[in-house]
Amino acid sequence: MQNKLFCLLFFTHFVLLSQISITGKVIDQSTNDPLPFATVKTDDNAYALTSSKGEFVIRCDSYPVNLTVSYVGYSTKSFSIKSEDIVKVEILLTPKQESLEAVTLDIPGSIASNIIKQAIANKQKNNPDKSLSSYNYKTYNKFKITEDNQARFETPDTTKVDMERIFNDAHSFLSEKVSFHEFNKGRDEKETVLASRMSGFNKPVYNVLGIKIQSNSLYEENYVIFNNRYASPLSNRALRNYYYKVLDTTQGKRPAYVVLFQPRRSKRIASLEGVLYLDMETLAIQKAVAELRGELNVMVTHDFKYNEEEKLWLPLNQEVTIRPGIGKQKVALFGGQISVGRLSTDKKSFTGNNDFLVSKTDFFDYDTKSDIKIKRQQSAIEIAPEATTRSEQYWNTYRTSAITEKDLNSFPIVDSIVKAQNIERRIDVIQSFNIGYYPVGFFDFDLTYPIKYNNFEGLRLGIGGLTNQKLSKRFRAEGYLVYGFRDGKFKFGLGGGVLLNKDSGSWLNVNYTDDLREVGSFFYLTDRRVYSLFEPRLVNIDFYYKHRTWSTSLQHRIFPKLLSETQLSVSNIDQTGGYTYLDDGNVFSQYKTAESTIALRWSPFSKFLKTPNGFKEIQDGYPKITTQYTQGYKGLFDSDFSYSKIGIKAEYIINRLNQSSTSLLLEADIASGDVPLTHLYHAYPNAPTKETVFQRFSVAGRRSFETMYFSEFFSDRLATLQIRHRLRPFNIASWLKPEMVFITRYAIGDVSNRDKHQGVGFNSLQQGYQESGFEINKLFAGFGLSFAYRYGAYHLPKIEDNIAFKFTFYLKL
Repeated sequence: MQNKLFCLLFFTHFVLLSQISITGKVIDQSTNDPLPFATVKTDDNAYALTSSKGEFVIRCDSYPVNLTVSYVGYSTKSFSIKSEDIVKVEILLTPKQESLEAVTLDIPGSIASNIIKQAIANKQKNNPDKSLSSYNYKTYNKFKITEDNQARFETPDTTKVDMERIFNDAHSFLSEKVSFHEFNKGRDEKETVLASRMSGFNKPVYNVLGIKIQSNSLYEENYVIFNNRYASPLSNRALRNYYYKVLDTTQGKRPAYVVLFQPRRSKRIASLEGVLYLDMETLAIQKAVAELRGELNVMVTHDFKYNEEEKLWLPLNQEVTIRPGIGKQKVALFGGQISVGRLSTDKKSFTGNNDFLVSKTDFFDYDTKSDIKIKRQQSAIEIAPEATTRSEQYWNTYRTSAITEKDLNSFPIVDSIVKAQNIERRIDVIQSFNIGYYPVGFFDFDLTYPIKYNNFEGLRLGIGGLTNQKLSKRFRAEGYLVYGFRDGKFKFGLGGGVLLNKDSGSWLNVNYTDDLREVGSFFYLTDRRVYSLFEPRLVNIDFYYKHRTWSTSLQHRIFPKLLSETQLSVSNIDQTGGYTYLDDGNVFSQYKTAESTIALRWSPFSKFLKTPNGFKEIQDGYPKITTQYTQGYKGLFDSDFSYSKIGIKAEYIINRLNQSSTSLLLEADIASGDVPLTHLYHAYPNAPTKETVFQRFSVAGRRSFETMYFSEFFSDRLATLQIRHRLRPFNIASWLKPEMVFITRYAIGDVSNRDKHQGVGFNSLQQGYQESGFEINKLFAGFGLSFAYRYGAYHLPKIEDNIAFKFTFYLKL
């Protein structure tokens, strides 16, 4: 039972069931065309929807099986299956003798295309987010990972009794949530979680609360399911992405067109298929059903209710269901990726309409009249302090979906198993590992310290970390100790901090460091915690300086999207090589600096979740802009130099529905005053100074210039631009999906008073540096290959000296 976390959360791969499955196909009797999204029901209220090919699978208890099949525009058909010898049934439906009402539209073209064009044109007045200036509402969400109520787990193995209890008497995961939503045009929607509970956990697993399970609207450009984006059937590009066909009309007080949509470019664009019920008068969405079939079968539904006062269709309820598909797919839930699993095609395995995961949300208590003012810079989701301690009476007041006996059993049963199997500890490990720590009791070990290698220290082994909230919620201590085997020296750092304000994450820190730093490197304080399991560029660095630094800093989140850090530091610096700095006739190989630094990181389009422990970024938004200003003071604490440094960095990533992406990284740095080489800038070179291409063969960096040699260029004015365009992965095999990335990098800079820097030789970047190349990533176990070529003003005489051929390494955890 060592892997109970994965079994508990997403089921075992093979479980015996005491049920039967019926497979079949629904077709048009007159044309033999398959009928997608027909409804198939049994007398026991089990149901299934046919696929785009008209096929279905439904589970039943025993024979005989009575089936009822219905489809808009066709006569309903009922029949009985009495023998288990029937492997697959074919159901023929007869069209009703009803004519589709004429569609009065001025746009030429097919009826379906005209309806969709007009529905897109009407989005501004049909979408509540566009037509209303503000409104609020409440939601109740029930989210469960489960086997359906008819399924049973049968095993004589008493060692699996815990798992048997989960399958037979409880869901393996169940959460409930009541939220209050506020919308103000021009602002992000604000969600306040009023009540939340998760089976087995005393406090919420905040990663779950931050997941976008399902979009509330189909009017946006993208439709989101579990943070994955798909082309919306009413996006501005909908007619390029989908085929449309009018299936029928519905009658009643608000008649509707029933429109089928199917993907045009499913191999290129992430798309859904389904049906839209469009109000005949306004062409607003009354109801929608969509599915995604493949490694997982995903079904989403939306129901809307007409608001007479506002003349709008407002969301009433929505649901997303995930069922087993044709292969293995992973869903990120608790911070790690956990497999949903592949199911056997055997009759006794999970098949048919067995739901692995269901999320259902009900909308109620709409208020469209109140004047709501949402602050621009607040978090997108906030958890009320009393959310996890609500009484059962409170839940009964807001619970809009019926709570079953299996639902109620889930909380005590799963709670006992979570405690027995220490599941909370395992989730804590997953979440800590994702940011580079491994928790042991009250101490989090920092995974960036254990083992590294570079050309100066050789093998660098160490240990480090910091205390966590189990020791104290207001104080922390941190430190590290490392040893370089080539230089034979220990390096270390010690520090501590006190929490001044929990809501803003304000920490006052004091640190002392005795270590090495790369000459010409520039670090943004707000980016200090950038964790990578493997840091490829560090292997080739050989030009360092020693520093002993006292510093005090204040980390403060001004508002969720703006992070700041200020620092005061005093450093004693010594060289590892023969470099000296000439200033006013004095030669310095050892010197002292005193600096003040302020850094800001702004993420204007990211979304944040406010938890009792601070803020979590739950949705990346771009651009991300970072800026930092440093001032050196001569004479303060016997400092030798006066200078100023400023840097600004902007990162922008475009992720497309066809799974390609383009990223741009622009950075500009300026230093003025008496600035020694140690405090100038380089452009992150990553070419070792070796004779041949294969001697320079190493691992490519994330943001480095692969053909630029170490110590070749230094600048006091520097601008770089890096462009990466990743094509959609090549689907060669289930285990082989390499990615082709085209890369272009530019750098331009200059350096003043080059004669002040003694003992080293280097060039400026005054004429502009250029390199281009490509990567083929994820060929095997995260490894790939890269090629880059240097051209332009700094092209070298020997062709081979302009070439970089290296490994790449991208490991997705």
